[in-house]
Amino acid sequence: MLTATLLSLALTLTGTGPLTGTAPVDLTDPHKKDIAMRLVSSAENSSLDWKAQYGYIEDIEDERGYTAGIIGFCSGTGDMLELVELYTRRKPGNVLARYLPALRAVNGTDSHQGLEPNFMKDWRTAAKDPAFQQAQNDERDRVYFGPAVRQAEQDGLRALGQFAYYDAIVMHGPGTSRLSFGGIRKSALAKAKPPAQGGNEVTYLNAFLDARKAAMRAEEAHEDTTRVDTMQRVFLKNGNLDLNPPLTWKVYGDSYTIKK
Repeated sequence: MLTATLLSLALTLTGTGPLTGTAPVDLTDPHKKDIAMRLVSSAENSSLDWKAQYGYIEDIEDERGYTAGIIGFCSGTGDMLELVELYTRRKPGNVLARYLPALRAVNGTDSHQGLEPNFMKDWRTAAKDPAFQQAQNDERDRVYFGPAVRQAEQDGLRALGQFAYYDAIVMHGPGTSRLSFGGIRKSALAKAKPPAQGGNEVTYLNAFLDARKAAMRAEEAHEDTTRVDTMQRVFLKNGNLDLNPPLTWKVYGDSYTIKK
């Protein structure tokens, strides 16, 4: 009887006992990752169907040229170029390969030179190709999802914090400049310690979201901060640090729910 009691106590303390349910999982869990993709898609594309966004492309006038695909690869920031290069290595002669010289030329600018008039149409054509879809998935993971989750894990953050990092790196890009993900994290660290440094997780995440909002407001195209205010901050106020469904939130005035 004593042994059973001690076992029950151990399970409860480790988060696997009946009082807390199953142990929390990282955003790398396939279901949690799908939730993260749906959350980002609600903000980026006003839809929970993130897999329908492989063919998305437009110029949102944020000085980054064309924005396209499942996490907003941009012709002006280099990640779209790297994506098309990967696709072309895997499938030479694809419909986008002929745009590589133009993508290299416009990198770092908001120019469409060499891409009009057919680039958007050809992007949508390529998006029907499973090889291009897989290339988008792989570049998302290499450039954005993987680095964000790894840094969050190193900071001792659970799934909500991992998602907050991922959403920030998708919008602001990797790097160390003031308005990049690295700069936002640096600003947060100046105000609070993450759990890995002995800090309180909620306090640190509030500091990170504050820094994220400041970065968003510094750019006209990103000054609407509802993806922080009525999504991430809502989950944080509810104490849902493991990002467990059901989840209900708003972005840009639209309401969304993930039931399970």
